Amino acid sequence: MHEYSIVQSLLDSCEEHARQNDSTKVTKVVVKIGVLSGVEPDLLQTAFDTFKEKTVCDGAEFLINHQKVVIECLSCQEQSTLEKNEFLCPKCESNQVKVIDGEDMFLMSLEME
Repeated sequence: MHEYSIVQSLLDSCEEHARQNDSTKVTKVVVKIGVLSGVEPDLLQTAFDTFKEKTVCDGAEFLINHQKVVIECLSCQEQSTLEKNEFLCPKCESNQVKVIDGEDMFLMSLEME
């Protein structure tokens, strides 16, 4: 499970942000996970809950925003959010598309005390 190493990096980042902002406690962590990121949200939640103890994130709320796949059609330049993993432009049905969101995981925000 690579979610454990992701959570360790996330906790390290939270520690660094807290230190930079003279904070001793993180109360909320918000991440965005793309459906194509390869990160399993339930496993990430479990890993965060397990490893946050005795860190600045101990007791922090962990919110996950799920990002659908967003494409740009190279034929008609239309941007679309896909409801299914069918990589066709909904406007012109071209398969000449570029994924512009939904492949990554980002730390979106932290609330600190």
